[in-house]
Amino acid sequence: MAGGGGPAPATETESMTTVKCLVWDLDDTLWQGILLEHDELAVSSAVREVVTGLDSRGILQSIASRNEPDQAWARLEELGLAEYFVLPQIGWGRKSDAVRAIAEQLNFAHQTMAFIDDQPAERAEVAFHLPQVRCYPAEQAADLLGRPEFTTPVVTVDARRRREMYQAGFRRDEARTKHSGPDQDFLCSLQMVLRISRAGDDELSRLDELTLRTSQMNATGVHYPDSVLRALLTDPAHEVLALTLTDRFGPHGAVGVVVLQRYPACWHLKLLATSCRVVNFGVGATLLRWLTDRAAAASVHLVADLRRTDRNRIMEITYRFAGFATPDGCGCGAALPATADSSVERLHLVPRRLSPPSTMTILGPKVRWT
Repeated sequence: MAGGGGPAPATETESMTTVKCLVWDLDDTLWQGILLEHDELAVSSAVREVVTGLDSRGILQSIASRNEPDQAWARLEELGLAEYFVLPQIGWGRKSDAVRAIAEQLNFAHQTMAFIDDQPAERAEVAFHLPQVRCYPAEQAADLLGRPEFTTPVVTVDARRRREMYQAGFRRDEARTKHSGPDQDFLCSLQMVLRISRAGDDELSRLDELTLRTSQMNATGVHYPDSVLRALLTDPAHEVLALTLTDRFGPHGAVGVVVLQRYPACWHLKLLATSCRVVNFGVGATLLRWLTDRAAAASVHLVADLRRTDRNRIMEITYRFAGFATPDGCGCGAALPATADSSVERLHLVPRRLSPPSTMTILGPKVRWT
């Protein structure tokens, strides 16, 4: 493998030092003034810069405030800030309950949550019930962008639109809950578009992250770091494909990566990894369906690497349902170098032309299915 020794086994470890969601109090914190006292509310330019800056870094923001919900939200809209907040908790309950509810709905660990409030008693209440949540006084708001826990080392394309993706997800989940018919009908109603494109510089950091964090939907459990992926981009025998998914509610972002090496008689599928977020949409199976059709059009067989782990059983099932099986001795993969890892199994498929899927449109290199 090109690029400094090849990829290493993936893990799902994630730094717990970076804040993933900041929860704001409103009165005398996000804005200056008290809403229910009919003050003239104002948001300083410094605080506004923090809100937009955190959003651009992919750090989500929410609200825990004791106020009338409709009145407070209307004021946020007037101030042009409402769009930046997800899952706002505006009411009369404890602030710790609000922060806990936000973390649970986002599925974020408490140590990745932060809370900012002008009242010491409110910060103390949150700290007592949620000791792993970091609490900040309101006077530190303008300094947050410079603090290391609010600084992400790499801001990927998906990170810059993380809030938009979460908001689309909430609307999607609500629609799924309300849908009463067959699941297939719901999937068709989403008007999904799967884009399969050759990876470029903008996608590489996200694909690196995807292969690192994804173990359930990684066919080999291997992490392909940025340097290895970048080297493969310049190799004419390799394809590094990025998968992105959108639907009528908005973007899912980058949801998969494929590393493929072409040989005269076969295409070697070295890696297929997809995000766990889109398992229920059948992205992996749809990708294999598209790839099978493309291989059939090119009159080549497919050989796929599979390394079983204690977490990726679903990937083996996906391959088997797509028709991949133990090699039958056809010899198409004779040119492939032997794998150094004895735990890697190579599955074989003689492809055939396939009709497009019924649940989504596929846009791929040199082909458009609708």
